[in-house]
Amino acid sequence: MTAPLRVRVPDGLLASVPAEVRGAGRDDVRLMVSRGTEVSHHAFRDLAGQLRAGDVLVVNTSQTLPAAVDGAVAGAPVVVHFSTLGADGRWAVELRTPTASGSTERRTGDRAETAVALPGGQRLVLDEALSPDRLWWARVSARDVPGLMRRYGRPIRYSYTERDQPLAAYQTVFALPAPDGLGSAEMPSAARPFTAGLVADLVRRGVRFAPVTLHTGVASAEAHEPPYPERFEVPRSTALLVNAARAGRGRGVRGASAQGRRETGGRIVAVGTTAVRALESAAGPDGVVREAAGFTDLVVTPRRGVRVVDGLLTGLHEPEASHLLMLEAIAGREALAVAYDQALSRLYLWHEFGDVHLLLPEENPHTAHCSSNVW
Repeated sequence: MTAPLRVRVPDGLLASVPAEVRGAGRDDVRLMVSRGTEVSHHAFRDLAGQLRAGDVLVVNTSQTLPAAVDGAVAGAPVVVHFSTLGADGRWAVELRTPTASGSTERRTGDRAETAVALPGGQRLVLDEALSPDRLWWARVSARDVPGLMRRYGRPIRYSYTERDQPLAAYQTVFALPAPDGLGSAEMPSAARPFTAGLVADLVRRGVRFAPVTLHTGVASAEAHEPPYPERFEVPRSTALLVNAARAGRGRGVRGASAQGRRETGGRIVAVGTTAVRALESAAGPDGVVREAAGFTDLVVTPRRGVRVVDGLLTGLHEPEASHLLMLEAIAGREALAVAYDQALSRLYLWHEFGDVHLLLPEENPHTAHCSSNVW
């Protein structure tokens, strides 16, 4: 087993405010494109120039919830991060201690049956540890926990952000309200730079969109736990579109290499690691995607590989983050090392309000795209 990739990200490269606060708009971020170890640099607004007609962008439609709610344990203030509604009606939660800066820090030492007083006379009781000293399954007295969040909550904020931002800053253009009111504890952030105008431009150029849903829980940005079961859905329309795109690109190239098949078009590009997990959870060993819904705890690793996804659009996160194995499965370790080195040397901004990275299959020279819109 190889040692994990290690990169130190200076604090000055951690995006502390949304792009529209520091620039001209949501899409005012940079786009790094990796095709194997070949890396190019662009404005995100030029994404359409990096894709081609027939490509399918798989997008997560989960809306972000105001999942941070103030509470108290024996009179001491805490912040509850509501993460995931389990199949048995319990919620996965994290208790945090508020700091003077307005952020929170990890809280340890809690035990089962610890009671948390919530706004509106509601109550939460820790039931069973989900991860050591961090996440718990908890029973909540409120029947409508999403409603409790909407009334009293705010978006989860981490210490590298400058201040609280409105909930709208954490919604993507693809976010749709769920009939049951559920959503993501943290924004599916890879899709954040998209605007309605860019989506229309991509559609005009023949790029297709395939929706999936994965309600992401609290990220493992501190303890680096693997994902625990999260709710997902891949609709029949998406399964049909993805399967058709993959079948279409293989016509007339029987016996060709996988690389050759990818160059004929119809690449499946996931927007964010959540879209990868949802789509790959619905794919059988044969690579056929089927309509699916339920819970997934899939961890995509280089050993497991990917069955459906050809490319990935993702934010920049420290290499210790749990999604690094997924990126290596899609792009390979060498390509990641080159890309991360360039991201640091060119001062790309990291995390959910930062710049983005598009990983595509390596192309032969006669099919490679050239773009004059280079930063």
